[in-house]
Amino acid sequence: MDYDVIVLGGGPGGYTAAIRLSELGKKVAVVEEYSLGGTCLNRGCIPTKVYSHAAELINAIKDAKDFGIMAQYTLDIAKLRQRKERVVKRLVGGVGYLMNLHHIDVIKGRGRFVDENTIEVDKRYTAENFIIATGSKVFLPPIEGINLEGVITSDKALELERIPEKIVIIGAGIIGLEFANIYSALGSKVVIIEMLPQLLPMLDRDIADTMEKILRHKKIELHLNSKVEKIEEGLKVVYTTEGNTRVVECDTVLVAVGRVANVNGIEALNLDMDKKGIKVDSHMRTSIKNIYAIGDVTGGIQLAHVASYQGIVAVHNIAGEEKEADLNAVPNCLYTSPEIAWVGLNEVQAREKFGDVKIGTFPYTALGRAMTMGQNDGFVKIIAEAKYNRVVGMEIIGAGATEIIHEGVLAIKEEFTLEELADAIHAHPTLSESVKEAAEDALGMPINKG
Repeated sequence: MDYDVIVLGGGPGGYTAAIRLSELGKKVAVVEEYSLGGTCLNRGCIPTKVYSHAAELINAIKDAKDFGIMAQYTLDIAKLRQRKERVVKRLVGGVGYLMNLHHIDVIKGRGRFVDENTIEVDKRYTAENFIIATGSKVFLPPIEGINLEGVITSDKALELERIPEKIVIIGAGIIGLEFANIYSALGSKVVIIEMLPQLLPMLDRDIADTMEKILRHKKIELHLNSKVEKIEEGLKVVYTTEGNTRVVECDTVLVAVGRVANVNGIEALNLDMDKKGIKVDSHMRTSIKNIYAIGDVTGGIQLAHVASYQGIVAVHNIAGEEKEADLNAVPNCLYTSPEIAWVGLNEVQAREKFGDVKIGTFPYTALGRAMTMGQNDGFVKIIAEAKYNRVVGMEIIGAGATEIIHEGVLAIKEEFTLEELADAIHAHPTLSESVKEAAEDALGMPINKG
C-alpha cells in the first residue's frame, strides 16, 4: 500500500485526524480539492467571525456615549475584506505548516474511490484505511428564481464589494442569524423570513423569545411561520404568511437554510447511507470496516469541533484502540450580539427524559460584570435532573456566552451536580459567576437574585 491511511478532506476533521495519525507513527496523506482548512477556515467559522467582531466594534462605538465617550466611524469594506483574507491566509498557512511538520503528503484534487483500498485523484493511490472527511455544501431549496443575480449563499456572503442597502435572509437558523447580526451592524436593512414559528427550535422558548425581542429592537424585520414561494426579477421576494401573500423588495437575497453532506466520489463503495449522509457507528466506522467517516459528511452535528473530535476517535480505532464517540456534551455557539450558547438537553428534552427537573436562571441585569460593560441583555439557564441534581443542560444568552458555556460542557461530561457547581469559587466580578448563581437558584438558595 502507498499509505497506512488516506484522509479525504483537509478541513478541521481531516487535518486533525491526519496529524494524530502521524503522531501515532502512521504514513498519511490528505486529499484536498480546494484549500486546506475546509469550509471552516476559508468560508465559514473563521471569516464570519472577523465580520462578527467588526459588528461588535461598531456596536461598541455606538454605545460608547453611555460611558461619556463621543465617537464616530466610517466603514471601509475593502479593508474589512483584506483583514478577513489576512486572517484566513495565516490560518490556512498554519495548517500547511503542520502538514509539513508531521510529514503528511497533501494531494491536490478531488478524490474518487475505485475500490475500498484505492482512490483516484491525479493518479491512483492505495491505503489500508481511509477517513472520509469531505464535509458539507450549501443546500439550495427548490425556490423559483434562486439562481437570479443578487441571490447569494453563505459561501459568497463575505465577498460583497459593497454593503447591501436592504437584504432579505431566507432562514433564521445559526447561519442566517449570524449574517443578520453582521449586516445589520454594517448598515443594511435586514429582513428575515423563516418557515418555523420559533427562532432556533433546538432551544427553549425563553431563550428564543429573548433573542426575538433583541432582533426587533435592532429594527431587524422578522417574519416567522412564513414561506418563500419565489424570487422575481428585480429581487422581489414573494412569501406567504398566515395565508396571505406578501412581497418584499431588496438588492440582495441571502439563502441560509442549511448545509447537506458532500458525498461526491464515494459511489463505487456502495456504503450504507441515509438521507442525511454516510452511516457510521460510535467508532466512526462505515459499513466497510477499513473506511471511516467523520464530520458533516455523516449527516450528524455540523460543527467543526465535532468533526475534529470524531477524527480523533476514528484515528484511535484505526490504531487498534476501542474508542467510542461521546456526543452528550457538545457546545453549540451562535455569534450574534448578544451571543447564544448551549450544551446538553434543553428543558423540554430534560422533562421528557427525566420527568422531574430543576431549573435555575440568573439574569445579566443582576450580574455586576455585565452591568459594568453595558451588556445586561440575557441570562444563564441550568437544567438538572431532580433525583441526583446532576446537570444535564445549560443555555446562555448574553455577553461571553460562547466562552462561559464550557463550564456546562465540563459539568455534563463529568456529571457534576448543582451542589458542585454552586460550591466552586467563581471570581467576582466576572461573567462566568452567573453559572454559580444559576446553580444556587436551581437549588432554591439564590444569593443575588430576588
